[in-house]
Amino acid sequence: MKKYLILVLIVLLIGALSVGVLADKGKTGQAGKSNIAHLYLHEKDPETWEIVEPGAWGKMKYNMLGDEFDFVFNGHDLKGEIGTEYTLIYYPDPWPGTGLICLGTGTVDEFGDVHIMGSVDTGDLTDAKIWLVLSDDVDSVMTGWNPTEYLFEYDLITFTDE
Repeated sequence: MKKYLILVLIVLLIGALSVGVLADKGKTGQAGKSNIAHLYLHEKDPETWEIVEPGAWGKMKYNMLGDEFDFVFNGHDLKGEIGTEYTLIYYPDPWPGTGLICLGTGTVDEFGDVHIMGSVDTGDLTDAKIWLVLSDDVDSVMTGWNPTEYLFEYDLITFTDE
């Protein structure tokens, strides 16, 4: 009986720890003490701005400081058809985003994924919003608004231009 009780307690403890790990999906920020940071982007409900579960999502790995903003972004479960072009942007408030910076573009593959990477001279970015938007909805500012097709930042980021 004692062994059974201990086994049940161990299973419950592992379950509780697993929930904590799963709840961290979407956490952003610096990786340890390195120059590398991560940012999750999510599909959000445009009325409540809550993350849609399950929904499209992406993860960007970037350097927090450097001569240029170096990043790699992978988006998953996007709604666009194969070949739909998306642009990863830095979006400055207010609408329509004067000063917006297009970081890179990519097209949706047969799995609903997109891969974008690059090095862009952005200057310093403080409390920056990073969005993945339909390429047709962006020029030097936002020219369209289809938020159910976009991914929005989980948190704001900072980049220091050296």
